[in-house]
Amino acid sequence: MALTDPDALPLFPLGLVLFPGEAIPLHIFEDRYRDLVRHCLESQNAFGIVLADEDELANVGCVARIERVLQRYDDGRLDIIAVGEERFEIREVVQERSYLTARVDSYEPIEPLAIGEERERVITPHMKLLELTGDTIRPAIYEGPKRISFVVSQNAGLDNARKQDILELRTEGERLAYLAQYLEDIILEIEEARSRRQRVQSNGHFKAS
Repeated sequence: MALTDPDALPLFPLGLVLFPGEAIPLHIFEDRYRDLVRHCLESQNAFGIVLADEDELANVGCVARIERVLQRYDDGRLDIIAVGEERFEIREVVQERSYLTARVDSYEPIEPLAIGEERERVITPHMKLLELTGDTIRPAIYEGPKRISFVVSQNAGLDNARKQDILELRTEGERLAYLAQYLEDIILEIEEARSRRQRVQSNGHFKAS
């Protein structure tokens, strides 16, 4: 979905990275962000979530649209669900309201969706990772015409720095290559850690087969 007003996108700096298609719950309690949410609800406009680290804003973020209000509290706080849409790049940050706004450009190049083997290079190890960590494997999340890199990145144990790397990579091919290497490394780390624990638990001795 195109940005409704690329010259006045309300900004919500957070200690997280939002991906296109990802739904996140947000608890809105600061006055400035109550103002932001009120503006977005009244105008039916979106806002931008951008990673904030020690008062420094990332240059690329994700447009978020309020899907629904879960709860309104008597003191003005709100619980909402926001869903990521397109990526944007900040041209200029402006402080004209109680919250930040930004002049932004779309960060969405025209790119082909990955197919077949490209997808499997990431889907197969991602399912293995979920199995190793005891998470539920839901094959349906990989189905359909979607950018699978953003789906996998939501639940792959990535820290914020790596998530931001993924968000900023332009093409699906670049993101899938990044994830394939990451998944290979993290699975190896988990398997080696399990092997070490087994040796410790057996006091270094293995029963002969």
